[in-house]
Amino acid sequence: MKNEEITYTEAKAEIEKIVALIESDELDVDELSTKVKRASELVAFCKQKLTETDTELQKILEELNA
Repeated sequence: MKNEEITYTEAKAEIEKIVALIESDELDVDELSTKVKRASELVAFCKQKLTETDTELQKILEELNA
């Protein structure tokens, strides 16, 4: 699943699932690397979504105050 096809909520849930797997010590070394890479991609996606949302909200607030 590509990042563009998921929502912020889905990405956050997947990050939480990956963290739980890592904390449970159920991953072997090969899976660990893959999961950490995926989590990194998801964190970047969430950060971008939050930044975009903040920018949109700032524009709306500026328009309301104009």
